[in-house]
Amino acid sequence: MKDNLDHIFKSLEHQFDVEEPEIGHFNRFEEKLNTPAINTRKKLFKMIASISVAASILLLVGIWLGSNYNNKGMELAGISTEMQETQVYFINTIHKELETIEKERSTETNEIINDGLFQLSKLEKQYTVLTLELKESTEDKRIIYAMISNFQQRIEVLQSILLQIERIKQLKSNKNEAYV
Repeated sequence: MKDNLDHIFKSLEHQFDVEEPEIGHFNRFEEKLNTPAINTRKKLFKMIASISVAASILLLVGIWLGSNYNNKGMELAGISTEMQETQVYFINTIHKELETIEKERSTETNEIINDGLFQLSKLEKQYTVLTLELKESTEDKRIIYAMISNFQQRIEVLQSILLQIERIKQLKSNKNEAYV
């Protein structure tokens, strides 16, 4: 075994790094160890900021590409004039309700409004799927009913938001009367 180790060391004899480091190496090394981690933190912060900016740009580009994708479905208005009138009615009602809600936005109502708008966006995504299904099968009445139901659900969400806003206003009014 000893002969084996001697043989290994002899074969590696001139391959070991046995030279001394340059003068001041240890001092420079110790200085780097003693420098505060602020520089490292700054570099890390800059790197994270750069990555987040790049990720945001990629997200925006992805959303833009997704919105420009030409795989659009068929709206209710494309079925008949009656369906066009129905769609216009629902869209106008939804826009009026949204305008009313936005006028009521305040610090007290902000969370309720944002939650409601999130629910609304889910329903809009479902509607988009329905338009694609309608494009494939224009004769399927179930899809048409589902689209109308989707509009009704959106209006119900908006009306629910308005009711909650009214309750908040009443509570606030009651509190103010109690302090007077």
